[in-house]
Amino acid sequence: MAEDDRDTRPDPHDDLMARVDEAIAAADPAALEAALEPMHAADIADLIERMTPAERRQFLELYADGIDGEILSEIDESIREEVLEQLPRAVLAEAVREMDSDDVVDLVEDLDAPERDEILAALDAGDRMAVQQSLAYPEYSAGRLMQSEVVTAPEHWTVAEAIDFIRSEDWLPEQFYHVVLVDPRRHPVGYVTLGRLLASRRDAPLRELAEDSFRTISAFAEEAEVAYVFNQYHLISAPVVDRDDRLVGVITIDDAMSVLDDEHEEDILRLAGVGDDSNISDSVLQTVRQRVPWLATNIVTALAAASVIAVFEGAIAQLVALAVLMPIVASMGGNAGTQTLTVAVRGLATRDLSRANALRVVRREVIVGLTNGVIFGIIMAAITWAWFRDPGLAAVIGSAMVINLLVAALAGILIPLGLNKLGADPALASGTFVTMMTDVIGFLAFLGLATLVLL
Repeated sequence: MAEDDRDTRPDPHDDLMARVDEAIAAADPAALEAALEPMHAADIADLIERMTPAERRQFLELYADGIDGEILSEIDESIREEVLEQLPRAVLAEAVREMDSDDVVDLVEDLDAPERDEILAALDAGDRMAVQQSLAYPEYSAGRLMQSEVVTAPEHWTVAEAIDFIRSEDWLPEQFYHVVLVDPRRHPVGYVTLGRLLASRRDAPLRELAEDSFRTISAFAEEAEVAYVFNQYHLISAPVVDRDDRLVGVITIDDAMSVLDDEHEEDILRLAGVGDDSNISDSVLQTVRQRVPWLATNIVTALAAASVIAVFEGAIAQLVALAVLMPIVASMGGNAGTQTLTVAVRGLATRDLSRANALRVVRREVIVGLTNGVIFGIIMAAITWAWFRDPGLAAVIGSAMVINLLVAALAGILIPLGLNKLGADPALASGTFVTMMTDVIGFLAFLGLATLVLL
């Protein structure tokens, strides 16, 4: 009973949102500021993203002075430019100065040159140079992801020297996890966690406290590679080096996990055929533009399946039961293919599926497809016999089910592997090809066997 009571209690977040809506409707900036004061920057950014363009404009008119660097860095890039255009220039300049260099890079990299130059002009000369250095690296590289503010110490220092240095400097980033040890040529040779630094004797040499997990990342490495390394080796931060192995920045776990989240979201959207940048805040026109190409592609694949049905038009006319049962074969194949495809795309993304184990995984999926085909072939044969009292038709649909589920398993694993080998994103086009294969083979197997056996 108590659990039911808890489930029906009003959500405090809903009450907070109602207060925000009331303040906006009343055009009361003081009430809006009071309502937003307890909210985290990420929650305020979510609130801005969920608004319509008209609501967002009204909100920013009332709350422009409250938009700081933390909120700005949390706003989704799909509406970020719209927000930047509506902010007073003084507010924007102050917000940008509060941000770390990696957040500024993320903010300006997709802007047109005039807007980018305006934001960079608000930065101090040193910060502006750091951002421009990151922008010089390829898009979607570690160089774009890193922040230039790195806490370093010579490898021969002691704990006392490092602590005294940290306490005396006022330029340090708001959050950092390691002190990076460098040699005289500024090559990173190790790092020490802050926890171990503070827990050690003041006369302890830093090199003796270095972590075994130390590894560097090339500034030219792809973002996906960075996310994989952080996830695989449980890193908190990692130094970034240039082609000469000199330290140029550091990547922290929040940025790496953000990339990993973006990669997973992109794969899901591509598998669903809605593009890789669809967002709940997109307009009707934007959404239509993203989905039309994929729907047009599906028309082509559907026509391929329809052409198979057309070949057996005479057989369907003679035995109407074929029209009743054939969608079942295609639907089961499509679902089975999607199951295998999802596992394969995820395995390729996480590198659990590679050339080394591809044959074993293909063999497993073939056995699974064959087993499922036999199970559901028997079930459908029994249902068909009970429904139509035709043992021949029951045998046909049972056999077609085995064939299509086997083909679905093969298509679901081989198509993404093939696209990956060709250098294409397996999440982008695999779903279309797998659906076409299961539809065409399903109709061909069922209608072809029916023509041979029953007519």
